Amino acid sequence: MTRSRARRFLAWLTAATLVLSGLAVPGAHAGGKDPRLLRLLRSMTLEEKAAQLFVLQVYGKSADTADPADVAANRRLYGVDNAAQVVARYRPGGFIYYAASPANVTSPRQLAAFSNGIQRAAMAQRVPVPATIATDQEGGIVARVPPPATQSPGAMALAAGRRTGDARALARITGRELRAIGINQDYAPDADVNVNPANPVIGVRSFGSDPGLVSDMVVAQVAGYRSAGVTPTVKHFPGHGDTTTDSHIGVPRIGHTREEWERLDLPPFRAAIARGADSIMTAHIIVPALDASEDPATLSRPILTGILRERLGYRGVVVTDALDMQGVRTKYGDERIPVLALKAGVDVLLKPPADASGAGVFPRQLAAVVNAVRTGELTERRIDASVYRILELKQRRGLFRDPYADEGRIDRIVGAPAHLAAAQRAADRTTTLVRNDAGLLPLAPGPRNVLVTGWGAATTAALAGEFGARGAAATVRETGLSPGRDRIDGAVAAARDADLVVAVTNRAWDVKEESGHNGPGQMNLVRALVATGKPVVVIAARDPYDIAYFPEARTYLATYSYTAEALRSAARALFGEIEPAGRLPVAIPARDQSGTLYPFGHGLGYGG
Repeated sequence: MTRSRARRFLAWLTAATLVLSGLAVPGAHAGGKDPRLLRLLRSMTLEEKAAQLFVLQVYGKSADTADPADVAANRRLYGVDNAAQVVARYRPGGFIYYAASPANVTSPRQLAAFSNGIQRAAMAQRVPVPATIATDQEGGIVARVPPPATQSPGAMALAAGRRTGDARALARITGRELRAIGINQDYAPDADVNVNPANPVIGVRSFGSDPGLVSDMVVAQVAGYRSAGVTPTVKHFPGHGDTTTDSHIGVPRIGHTREEWERLDLPPFRAAIARGADSIMTAHIIVPALDASEDPATLSRPILTGILRERLGYRGVVVTDALDMQGVRTKYGDERIPVLALKAGVDVLLKPPADASGAGVFPRQLAAVVNAVRTGELTERRIDASVYRILELKQRRGLFRDPYADEGRIDRIVGAPAHLAAAQRAADRTTTLVRNDAGLLPLAPGPRNVLVTGWGAATTAALAGEFGARGAAATVRETGLSPGRDRIDGAVAAARDADLVVAVTNRAWDVKEESGHNGPGQMNLVRALVATGKPVVVIAARDPYDIAYFPEARTYLATYSYTAEALRSAARALFGEIEPAGRLPVAIPARDQSGTLYPFGHGLGYGG
């Protein structure tokens, strides 16, 4: 070894020793930057620093997978076989887990082993930096880690319960279980204020339409996640709640004036920042009132630096929404997007896409960032600022001290009886009885013939089981998201032999017949069932707005999600075993928008 190489090695070893021995103490250098982190940063090459900015998807269910399909997919994306090899070649800042496409999840034990394999690979590199391991575990309809992990009610459900204590407690439970399987960052909570009932991408992922309620719930969840040692990520700045375009497939445009944005969209983000949120996700949306260039917010310096950093004083990590979404890819080429995002004020670049041929864009995006520094478009100081924030966040979560999941404790934490009971208690406070005009509810247990129909094979089966447990003979006729005439006629025929019909809907308001929409089938189904003259209970298992499309339905409940806990609560409410205590966290407008059918805060009880 040459003398210069020996000096460099000694400098790195000293920095690494300092980092690994003392990084668990947050705020040790509150007056400035932590010299231990600075030493670590200086030991990294430009390429290593640029790679720290990326959080990648990867195929497989283990860090060293040899499954042929997973290997082939990873080779298309990265030119290597698996996550461990991705780390060895590129040294990215982290990975994101998905339940499908890629399918990373089998069980809690499998995920913990996967996470530990990634961390072992990361800590074996020349400069050992633990990995961010993230997922989207919002609760309700967005949950990448399935049972036996505890399934929290989603945002709108929790808001219907109006208890910030539930929001905080369920975030803490989710965080504890995620950390137990090696996940240290959750891309939640959602801070969007859903003021548009036709929002195709947010909806029940939002806490509601009232900025104050959303702010309170977001702050509670930020505290809950952080108390469990997991980084919450408040999303999607500057606010994705008033759009009719899904940013996964198009470019949403928000028409709010600056005053409307200040009043509606800003409060939850401002509240979260004031309470110490240390990660915020951008939105791939155009907001002309905030940036006249009409760049998506992810690439907008006026929005991310001018408003978020300078005006709001935010000093934490800014992470993009996924870079494979069309909302950010339309205006500029994939290789320009990371550079423009960094110039705008972003720190973390999430989930680079594949190109039209199926080849991964990440290697080219990484090279584009490095080349931007070498050509002077970006300064290395700018890269250092983001990498320092990333390292500081990893330090704050204790990852330098111990990045590993304790595989021996998983069964005692994930899906613990106390956690499951807390989730069920919270769910029991969310079911909202919107309409009971026929006085049909509460039902008395006992023998009756019940038809359970509408959306969702698992959902209709679960409800049928609940009725069976209370003495009914339940028949299931699942009709899907977009039932045609044959399925509707079959359900109507089955209804003639029933004493009671239960119809489950999932965004029945989405009546457009174009590709990507549900169409009018669910609306037509409910109307046809009501026309039979049989008693009909409609349960909206997602957005609560469906009732506007079949006002002839006289009994209507909203559950805001279709988890087992939500369906169990709905059944209990139907039979009066619990009071339907939820209150609408949004208003339900008439179909033609001519007025309000049910106001914010509406909800019926049984008066007991």
